[in-house]
Amino acid sequence: MDAHDGPLAGRVALVTGAGQGVGQGIALALAGAGVSVAVLGRTAATLEETCRQLRERGVEAEAFVCDVAETDAVPGVVDAVAARFGRLDILVNNAWAGAHGPLLELSERAFQKGFRTGPFAAFAFMKAAHPHLKATGDGSIINLVTSAMVRWDSSTYGAYAAAKVALKSLTRTAAVEWARDGIRVNAIAPHALSPGLQWWTETNPEEAAEFVASIPMGRLGDCEEDIGRAVVALVGPDLRYLTGATVPLDGGQAFFG
Repeated sequence: MDAHDGPLAGRVALVTGAGQGVGQGIALALAGAGVSVAVLGRTAATLEETCRQLRERGVEAEAFVCDVAETDAVPGVVDAVAARFGRLDILVNNAWAGAHGPLLELSERAFQKGFRTGPFAAFAFMKAAHPHLKATGDGSIINLVTSAMVRWDSSTYGAYAAAKVALKSLTRTAAVEWARDGIRVNAIAPHALSPGLQWWTETNPEEAAEFVASIPMGRLGDCEEDIGRAVVALVGPDLRYLTGATVPLDGGQAFFG
């Protein structure tokens, strides 16, 4: 069966941070399932390149330049997406811009930025998307968190993990509160070879090798094939009874309990 005749064909997704990396991989996988995509991010050129690739897969795609930290603008952006496509079925909160490093070296501004672009931004997008997702009767939200939340040694990951723990809790609460509205809310904690991680592996080859060796499957995930396709499954009808979950997509490295 052609993907465009499948259960997700004709649906519309909004993906933040979709200009590259994991966000782009998720957008491409959704397009492969027949989903049209609103591509959000800060850089127009990368967004347009993602849109070009999406259109090659036979779906509609539109770029919306947006800084997720500017939460006052979020409702207008979400409404513009729904107006452009005529509906909104799927929201993916992928964008995040924060800081890593030892706590004593982090400024308050850097620490707060991770929360503004993480749980604060996701909260704004979720609230703005709620009426549109409810109108479909089968809406789905995917929030991206991290296995750094459960690392035994969270050194240098403290600010990152703190913001993502807040998002994980937000995910669970929305799942419970919005289930009767026909909206499922889940989180994923991925490892994938994004441009940022590619740079890190090239800059710190020995540390990167140790990191990959700690993954039972022995490799980093592919942004589209391993992470994006998992998102397609999560928002699809086969997992319609799953909500409020945090799903590790990390080759077995982390243990969420």
